[in-house]
Amino acid sequence: MNKTKRNIIIIGAAGRDFHNFNTFYRNNPDYNVAAFTAAQIPDIAGRKYPASLAGELYPDGIPIYPQDELACLIKELDIDECVFSYSDVPYAFVMGLSAQVNAAGADFKLMGYKNTMIKSMKPVVAVGAVRTGCGKSQTSRRIAEALMAQGLKVIAIRHPMPYGDLETQKVQRFATLNDLVKHKCTIEEMEEYEPHIARGNVIYAGVDYEAIVRAAENDPKGCDVILWDGGNNDFPFYKPDLMVTVVDPHRPGHELSYYPGEVTLRIADVVVINKIDSADFNNIQIVRNNIEKVNPTATVIEAASTISVDKPELIRGKRVLVVEDGPTLTHGEMKIGAGIVAARRFGAAEIIDPRPYAVGKLAETFKIYPNVGTLLPAMGYGEQQMQDLSATIEKTDCDSVIIATPIDLGRVIKIGKPNTRVEYSLQEIGHPNIDDVLADFVKKIKG
Repeated sequence: MNKTKRNIIIIGAAGRDFHNFNTFYRNNPDYNVAAFTAAQIPDIAGRKYPASLAGELYPDGIPIYPQDELACLIKELDIDECVFSYSDVPYAFVMGLSAQVNAAGADFKLMGYKNTMIKSMKPVVAVGAVRTGCGKSQTSRRIAEALMAQGLKVIAIRHPMPYGDLETQKVQRFATLNDLVKHKCTIEEMEEYEPHIARGNVIYAGVDYEAIVRAAENDPKGCDVILWDGGNNDFPFYKPDLMVTVVDPHRPGHELSYYPGEVTLRIADVVVINKIDSADFNNIQIVRNNIEKVNPTATVIEAASTISVDKPELIRGKRVLVVEDGPTLTHGEMKIGAGIVAARRFGAAEIIDPRPYAVGKLAETFKIYPNVGTLLPAMGYGEQQMQDLSATIEKTDCDSVIIATPIDLGRVIKIGKPNTRVEYSLQEIGHPNIDDVLADFVKKIKG
């Protein structure tokens, strides 16, 4: 290895890691990125970050290894520094990994936004959250609708989910449901893209976020505003003109104890306290106090996550299986979602535990995340997981299935049992509300 350069490992999960590389390391002659490591997402390790994306300093691309090989890789590759680059993990986990890296002899680094945020030529509204599952997607949709009602053309850009072929995923544009098929989207990707498409928005995603924003700014349908729809609890890839962060009183205190969620809270112009309708008052007060402690100048909006059910007769008095968004249950650690709320409100006789019936990769998911409990995570990072999800639903001894995922799950996998879909949206309570906080932003755009 050339020791005139610092040898680097970027510790990631196929998202923030690639972005940090692209914006800071790709063309930087002072560093040699020897490897990425992968965690959180199944089947990410074993690939390469391809040469076509890595740039001229990396003609052979960059290998991606499992994170559990990190200590050995530090020694084998003579690594000087490891850069932690993924999200929604407790502070104790981050520092535990730092101890592992330091014990192997390397430095441990967390990158801020100064070297990683890209400046758009269009105004940017960014939506983030302090944890996965706070309701940032419904908040993004509400903001998009409010901007569109002002006659503005909104282009959404989603935090990356590059689980497939990285070269073909460099820049992805989704304007119709057929584009989801064209790009071979996983369930996780469809859950984020489809709701925007259904509302008439174009949404972009991919790997190279400099190229993505330039394409979005020049979209054929026109672009007045970029809406950054963040993932997990990461801070934005683009410099926001308005930063909105969503917090969750069902997990009080997490806003100050998870990385990098606290960053999103501290940089927020607007904080949305979601799920006021279903959270404990004391927990709501804890969250309010923590916002006041770290970001007292932020505008605070209180909101409910309202639900609607298309076939409530399939819940009342029934033994139900509840299917919820996968990442929200796994690394988001949620114990209650829209499906559970619907089961309780509409009088389900019993919520069936899916764990005795789980097969294949779903059974593995329950072993990795034993605290998921009596909910079925809609894991669908690949074809096998989707098949296992369908098989688990089929095997489960229940009367009906409550589908509480952001997409119509029955459209993408076979569900042979009676099922009802729960949809949820953001409803602000009183003032200030989304329209209020967007008013000055819209005035500036319209001149």
